Amino acid sequence: MNRLTELFQSDKRDLLSIYFTAGFPLLEDTISIAVAVEKAGADLIEIGMPYSDPIADGPTIQMANDQALANGMTIRKLFEQLADLRINVSIPVLLMGYFNPVYQFGVDAFCRKCSEVGVDGLIIPDMPLWEYETQWQSVLESYGLFNIFLVTPQTPENRIRQIDSLSKAFIYLVSSASVTGSRSGISTDQEAYFKRIASMKLQNPGLIGFGISNQETFQQANKYGRGAIIGSAFIQVLKALPAKSVPNRMEPISSFIESIK
Repeated sequence: MNRLTELFQSDKRDLLSIYFTAGFPLLEDTISIAVAVEKAGADLIEIGMPYSDPIADGPTIQMANDQALANGMTIRKLFEQLADLRINVSIPVLLMGYFNPVYQFGVDAFCRKCSEVGVDGLIIPDMPLWEYETQWQSVLESYGLFNIFLVTPQTPENRIRQIDSLSKAFIYLVSSASVTGSRSGISTDQEAYFKRIASMKLQNPGLIGFGISNQETFQQANKYGRGAIIGSAFIQVLKALPAKSVPNRMEPISSFIESIK
């Protein structure tokens, strides 16, 4: 069974998903951060695949992308790092990024490597829905991978229902039309959007992302979704880590996640 299925079929609520960029702040930090995130109590991990033109990301994640690429991170290097992922990490892991690097690597080869290292799903925001349905769905499913779709306040109902029909595990509810890290808190308009989604009685639960940065916003999000996703605020924690290996270097990760949950 896919780990995402197991998690979302459980009764567990107030799920916390943590996003970080592979190869940031140091090239070889990827697995160490994932281990620290799980130990601190997160329920899911989203590992960002750095890309030179992350159009949906704000300055913080763009900075992490730039640094990771400068460090030498590539898709091939990421899979090398993830080779022992499941020796160290048991919670669901998704890879998040843009379609161009996946396409350049080869979609079938990419999905095969994901399956080999124990990745559970993908979040590819710029993959067209029709292209997924007509070309790539069968490839992902053949390797046991779930594709996670994004819904925004501007997404029309018919598209949301189509996304719901194609989804497994959860839907990523983008809290606003802005880029990541650009706002904090949940406004009255956003509350109306979440209530509208709830009234549709979708098959799949939602995790709320964009603007979740602390315990207050996490608890607000949990009123309207199964849980929430924290990215930019966590990247800021990683940015402040010591620039070289020292004892307890990952301690700020535990402190941050424990402060959220």
